[in-house]
Amino acid sequence: MTENSANATAGKPRVPTAALIILALLGAGGLGFWYLDRASKRLPAQGPTLTPEAKTYVRNRNLELSGVEMKASETYLKQMVVEITGQIANNGGRGIRVVEINCVFYDPYGQVVLRERVPIVGRRMGGLAPGERKNFRLPFDTIPESWNQTMPQLVIASILFD
Repeated sequence: MTENSANATAGKPRVPTAALIILALLGAGGLGFWYLDRASKRLPAQGPTLTPEAKTYVRNRNLELSGVEMKASETYLKQMVVEITGQIANNGGRGIRVVEINCVFYDPYGQVVLRERVPIVGRRMGGLAPGERKNFRLPFDTIPESWNQTMPQLVIASILFD
């Protein structure tokens, strides 16, 4: 190496390797946080939506929710469980295999804090024949504390006919 080239490298500050590694890790962590933040804001994949035929069935008041009540209880593990109970009646002329509803919980400012899609008629509970009425029970144990403590909005999300 010549004297001129030695002086040229001595005048430039060198970045320590440890600092470069730390910067790379911070950048990767920031990207990971950004990705997880964006992924948490995406709506979960939902099942089938109401077909035009199902919308007409609901609009004609062939499905009726009644006696809907909400109560809270504490489990043995000191965890709060909110239960929504009620009945669903099939006042129409078609047999129904599955009915799913969206339960939408709000905070005091009207912002959605939880949206959960749950079946109230299905394989486990059995179908719903024309003229039949069945009880349903929906337990929730993951409602955020910011919930406004009122009955959630219940919206029929899906109907599958026999």
